Amino acid sequence: MRHMAYHKHFGPLALPVLSFAAVILAGAVLLTLEACGTGKAVSFVDALFTATSAVCVTGLAVVDTGTTYSTMGQMVILALIQLGGLGITTYSSLIFFLWRRRVSITDRLAVGQALLHDPSFHLGTFLQRVVVVVLCIEFSGAAALFIFGEGRIDVYAAIFHAISAFCNAGFGLMPDNLVSFRDNVGVNATIMLLIIFGGLGFSVLDECLSALRDRSVRLSRHSRLVLRTSALLIVGGAAAIWCIEAWRSGNGMSRADLVLPALFQSVSARTAGFNTIDLGAVTHTTLLVIIFLMFVGGSPGSCAGGIKTTTFRVLAGFVTAQFKGRRQIILMDRAVDRATIEKALTLFLFATLTVVGGVTILTLTTDAVVDPSAPRFDFIDLLFETVSAFGTVGLSTGVTPHLTTGGKLCITLIMFVGRLGPLWLLTTLQSLQTEPKYRWPEMDMPIG
Repeated sequence: MRHMAYHKHFGPLALPVLSFAAVILAGAVLLTLEACGTGKAVSFVDALFTATSAVCVTGLAVVDTGTTYSTMGQMVILALIQLGGLGITTYSSLIFFLWRRRVSITDRLAVGQALLHDPSFHLGTFLQRVVVVVLCIEFSGAAALFIFGEGRIDVYAAIFHAISAFCNAGFGLMPDNLVSFRDNVGVNATIMLLIIFGGLGFSVLDECLSALRDRSVRLSRHSRLVLRTSALLIVGGAAAIWCIEAWRSGNGMSRADLVLPALFQSVSARTAGFNTIDLGAVTHTTLLVIIFLMFVGGSPGSCAGGIKTTTFRVLAGFVTAQFKGRRQIILMDRAVDRATIEKALTLFLFATLTVVGGVTILTLTTDAVVDPSAPRFDFIDLLFETVSAFGTVGLSTGVTPHLTTGGKLCITLIMFVGRLGPLWLLTTLQSLQTEPKYRWPEMDMPIG
């Protein structure tokens, strides 16, 4: 009985964790092969870091992808990005599908259609639709990048960056990322659209496509909430970055020139990791804005990381309700149930503790007391690096290449936890929760 209970609760839940870990290890081994390099020695720790960053669609890199790895190595990284992006999209989309139909993930995931009690659903068709939509968007993005690249982006680079952008990976083949294309509206717009599409989630994309084909189709409250929250974060983040950097003198750009980079960085900060400005040269206030955007991340069922837009809206609604003295959180003309509120608070606490623990470890590994040869960085740079890893964003102020071995392993673990941890945590809690048949006496406690 105990053996059956173990497999019931942990069999399907362990599958994505073990699968991603196996792909990461296989990718790390491949990246250490001589055929994948350009003559520069790549340690297993660096290869493991790169493979984890690719599969977890983060984008942080301890070595330059374009010069350290050969075409074969870059294709391995691209395959890892695609596997990671498609894997997390299909898995989380399936969970979201089952959740909307009130089907227990632990009971239904392994057996699929037979227990779904929905004759219109076919697991193979569902997953096939996910793959087709993803590939069509990536192909369109690659074609647009090739056209707008004006000869500076060949077919291979266009495909690489399109996949990396949609999967929210942030890997690039250029040493300066996309800084040289800062004023190219076509390239910026294409990358931003790919990032946004990849960060909305397949469920929202599917509903939007259905609404475009049939104007009578009305978007669900979830899709409308995701679209409105995403737009608010993009516009608000861009406005904040523009105001801060426009007020600052000596950044080498006029106020008009800052509009496109501010918008691009606001979009990229929440999910992807591409940059068109040097983040090591911006103000600490701008870094704090970007840290907030990275911590929030994208939406459920997407390639993006972070606590997700829906969690952010529930938390914001919770705070608003407390100020107004309301017992219910109202979103989209509906009250949020208690279970959702508890999951949002649990996820927020989990994310905060992960970031605090990561910063602590990263501070120790870069402390001269532990390693006299370790470089010293400002605290905000280490916080930025940790949140970027947890949110699977991939932005860096320049810390990543200078990490010690301990720091690399720490960021590697945070990327893995940030990619699968929140999803696994909430699914596990849902499967293990049981309602007690009794209630304890309540009491008041002084708070604050």
